[in-house]
Amino acid sequence: MAKKGAKMAAPKPAKLTPSAKPRKKGELFNILAEHNGLARKQVAGVFDTLAKVMAVDLAKPTADKPKIFVVPGLMKVTAAYKAATKAAQKPNPFKPGEMMTVKAKPASTKLRVRPLKGLKAMV
Repeated sequence: MAKKGAKMAAPKPAKLTPSAKPRKKGELFNILAEHNGLARKQVAGVFDTLAKVMAVDLAKPTADKPKIFVVPGLMKVTAAYKAATKAAQKPNPFKPGEMMTVKAKPASTKLRVRPLKGLKAMV
């Protein structure tokens, strides 16, 4: 009979091997849960919270101040405001001497993901 408070040894997680195709969300959650001794729902909760924190930190950048979110050791995500452009007549680069109309574009937010040193070292 096992003693009260004694923990049973957790089974050793499977060895990580490269995937032929991109991993699905469920597969990734299962691997992370297995290797860290967490429930799959807890891993999903961590990713949900990470997504919410990113959304809050990257929301509504201004022209003079872009928003930045860093996943330590992996990547830096930058959200920059891009102003609206007006419609204009510009020279056609493919037919010299001819003018072309460039459509107006609304203001938008551009996202840029840059790898950090830790990610570069892994690959």
